[in-house]
Amino acid sequence: MQSLSLRQTSISKGLNYLTIMAPRNLWHMRSNFLFGSSCWMTRFSAEIIFKSVSFRLFGVKCRNAGSEPLENEDLLNNLLTMGVDVDLARKRQPGVFHRMITNEQDLKTFLLSKGASKEVIASIISRYPRAITRTPENLSKRWDLWRKIVTSDLEIVNILERSPESFFRSSNNLNLENNIKFLYSVGLTRKCLCRLLTNAPRTFSNSLDLNKQMVNFLQATCLSLGHNDPTDFVRKIIFKNPFILIQSTKRVKTNIEFLQSTFNLNGEELLILICGPGAEILDLSNDYARRSYTNIKKKLFSLECTEEEVQKFVLSYPDVIFLAEKKFNDKIDCLIEENVSISQIIENPRVLDSSISTLKSRIRELVNVGCNLSTLNITLLSWSKKRYEAKLKKLSRLA
Repeated sequence: MQSLSLRQTSISKGLNYLTIMAPRNLWHMRSNFLFGSSCWMTRFSAEIIFKSVSFRLFGVKCRNAGSEPLENEDLLNNLLTMGVDVDLARKRQPGVFHRMITNEQDLKTFLLSKGASKEVIASIISRYPRAITRTPENLSKRWDLWRKIVTSDLEIVNILERSPESFFRSSNNLNLENNIKFLYSVGLTRKCLCRLLTNAPRTFSNSLDLNKQMVNFLQATCLSLGHNDPTDFVRKIIFKNPFILIQSTKRVKTNIEFLQSTFNLNGEELLILICGPGAEILDLSNDYARRSYTNIKKKLFSLECTEEEVQKFVLSYPDVIFLAEKKFNDKIDCLIEENVSISQIIENPRVLDSSISTLKSRIRELVNVGCNLSTLNITLLSWSKKRYEAKLKKLSRLA
């Protein structure tokens, strides 16, 4: 039998010593501990050892059995050198710091090659540390798949800067590829897929079956409401509400039924609502939607509004259902106390987009320049700051 040639090195580390033996293409790493501490052996092939990964043989402190795992010191030093906010990263995903093998240098090299700055890379790792566990091969494949949707590398970098989780949350590239093919096949445009990728990246982490289930449900709903172009319907509703594919079909179905029964809508009216201003209501829990609408009715009834006025108010501004009960009541009370009539609010519901502090400060400013709130078009209370201030200056000159 041919003898194996071993090369052995022992390195002292306090009360511990590490022994490394390398017989041709196998490496054994043995750590011996005195005083009854835990012993362990790890085995690696030569192919793994010599890959471009951060393998830290001596960077992890030895520990006694039963104690908490200690952090990888070499990894910490690397991340600090890269400008990573280690405290933030530790809060987000502490398990990453106990890994023996990570790829932070490969990640840095890859993202630099795509146009990301060192500062952006540090920010990405700080907010989503698990990014450093992805291999260069996985990164390259995923990037190529994203480029089937996004037009440039820089655009992907910008998305990663805003939401690193969108790219690094999943490493299942086959699932991503299958979802992209499917969503294109049901008529979604590149622009629509880009919107999904930017706003609801979990869509692409869904199993293909889940996405098919929701699309099939939406197509069936379209046909049941008398519309003969399900492809157009699915495209419109997903573009209007990119989060719908990560909801359950049960939730969406229950909310559609709630809208139809509550507002006595026919098929055409319901289609217009859920493909337009009411699309996002489909994301809400049904209990929340019902409670919110009940509170809106109760408050407006107390101000002598009719059922018809309440429905007109909500249908013209479905986002009002998202407001918490107290916030809705407080905003209505704030406007009423400042001599804005309920009929003005019904006609201009978007004033409720503004915070109470903004409403109060703008009302004071308008009164100071001589405006009569009872006859004023109160939509300017919800205008952008720049547009509102320009209007206020104009009113001041006329006063």
